Amino acid sequence: MKAVFLALVSLPITVLADSSTIDKVYDPYVNQLEKELEYRLLHQNDKDDTKDNRQTHMVSAGMSWSDRLFTELYLVGEKSPENDFDLTSVEAEFKWQVTEQGEYGNDWGLLFELEAERDEHVREVSSTLIMLHEWSRWVGTANLTLGYEWGNDIDNEFETAFAGQLRYRYRSFFEPSMELYWSDASQGVGPVVSGTQRLGGRQQLMWEFGVIFGIDSETADQTWKLSLEYEF
Repeated sequence: MKAVFLALVSLPITVLADSSTIDKVYDPYVNQLEKELEYRLLHQNDKDDTKDNRQTHMVSAGMSWSDRLFTELYLVGEKSPENDFDLTSVEAEFKWQVTEQGEYGNDWGLLFELEAERDEHVREVSSTLIMLHEWSRWVGTANLTLGYEWGNDIDNEFETAFAGQLRYRYRSFFEPSMELYWSDASQGVGPVVSGTQRLGGRQQLMWEFGVIFGIDSETADQTWKLSLEYEF
């Protein structure tokens, strides 16, 4: 099973889009009766003024419809040195947990996304294959995405991207990991720490913080990541 994960990591990835694909590594799991509020922030630092101090803010609300299906709606805003904060797009996500946890050597899921830009006629639909493998205290997760963009303000094009994470389950409140993002639009790797604080009943707060270092000229030198997720 380790060979499957390594094979996914080594797949050649080509992308036609010009936006960063650094964001989040998804796990395949859905919890029945789960409701969720989430906030995510991405902040770029770079010597190039066109990339420096750019921020992406995402707020979302989601819920599970069964023990296999989870849906989430996002509002996405961006801020740059040239422009004040502006709501830029709306996204809808549908996650399907394909296999039961521990049923096979790997746990599998599928993620479907639909995005619509607010100020431009640009639309994007994508599907992501999610694979997770555990050995001892280590967890390896791979996301392989195929998307299609179209609209009056963009050239119609297919795009692909890879995101991977290797995480060590030290304690529930502190789990260090390394993440890799690879596409023609952005290539980066860096450390991320995450944790879960249980608040009683079904309530829990999950957090994640890290930095992804660009390893090519097209990617920002550093992309800082922050995520807060409240489940109830």
